[in-house]
Amino acid sequence: MMILEYRLWKDDESYVPLYHYEDIQLEQILARRECEFFVKDGVTYKQLSSSVEGSIVAIYVEQYEKELLISKKTDKNTDLRLEIRELNPYKKNPLLEEKYLSSHMEVLLYIGSVYTYLNQLEWERDSAELDEDQLCYILYVTPTGYKWEGDFN
Repeated sequence: MMILEYRLWKDDESYVPLYHYEDIQLEQILARRECEFFVKDGVTYKQLSSSVEGSIVAIYVEQYEKELLISKKTDKNTDLRLEIRELNPYKKNPLLEEKYLSSHMEVLLYIGSVYTYLNQLEWERDSAELDEDQLCYILYVTPTGYKWEGDFN
């Protein structure tokens, strides 16, 4: 088991510890590190970099935007929720598909892929986010215009 620490980067070339997770599995650390964005307590952070310091993995972030926190989701489901959303702020990033996955390795399979296929249409990865307030990972994609013409197994 390792330790994960989110660190808030300051303008004066320093950082302050923000969130600390002990006894976290490597697979979860890797899934979190694959996400360009992290949401917690109504604040969205953008990942700047990361490092491995012995048994500590540090993810350096800066505040990206702050929103009013309406409510945190409390889900008893043990599966990991992944939302695949079209990156389109004019349409409020519409949900294309929701998946329930059994491991962080499965999450990594999706958020680490450049292309995703939904209903035989190809979508290109833009970014990924871990939203701790809503208890889900989010993969943002844009359409490529390509349609898969064969059987899709």
